[in-house]
Amino acid sequence: MVKAQWVFDGGRPCLDLVNTLRDRHRGGRELLTSPSALVEWLVLAGLLPRPVTAPADSLAVAIALREAVDRVARGAGRPVDVRLLNRHARNAPVPQLRIDGDGVAHRRLDAPDPVEGAFGTLAVDAIDLATSEADVRICAYDDCGLRFADTSPKRNRQWCSMSRCGNRAKARAHYARTRTRGR
Repeated sequence: MVKAQWVFDGGRPCLDLVNTLRDRHRGGRELLTSPSALVEWLVLAGLLPRPVTAPADSLAVAIALREAVDRVARGAGRPVDVRLLNRHARNAPVPQLRIDGDGVAHRRLDAPDPVEGAFGTLAVDAIDLATSEADVRICAYDDCGLRFADTSPKRNRQWCSMSRCGNRAKARAHYARTRTRGR
C-alpha cells in the first residue's frame, strides 16, 4: 500500500476513516483492502502506537463502522448506526493513572484489544462530532468528494485541503479565465 494514498484532511479521525473510501461520487475506490492496510491506516492516524496483527474480521468491522460514521455525520444516520457507534464507543480505551517509582504520574490508555480500542476511539470521535457545532461538508472540488469538519468562523470552508483541492480549483478557474481572454 502506498502511504501517499492516505489523506488526513477531515479534521477529525472519524472523518479521516470515512475518507478511506475515495471517489464515492463515482462508485467508490476502497483503500482499506486488507487487515494490514487497516492497521497501517490506524498507525498513521495515531490510533495505534505500532503495527499489530488485526483480527480476521477487523476489516469488515472497520468498513461497517466507517459507513455508519458517514451516515451519522451527514445527518442520515439510522437507529442501527447509532447502536453500532454506541457499541464500539464502549470499547474505547479508558485513561488509567500510573505512578512510577519516582512518584511521577503517567497517563496510560488501556484497551484489551488494540484494534477494538481504536474502533472505540473512532466511535467516540463520531459521537463528539455528531453532537458538536461543526458542519460536515463534502469537498467542492469536482474530482474529490472527501468529507471534512468545517469549523471555520464563517462556516464557509469549501475544500478538504486548500493545498490540494483549493489550489486545483483556483488554477482551473484561472486557466479558464486566461484562455477565454486569449481568444
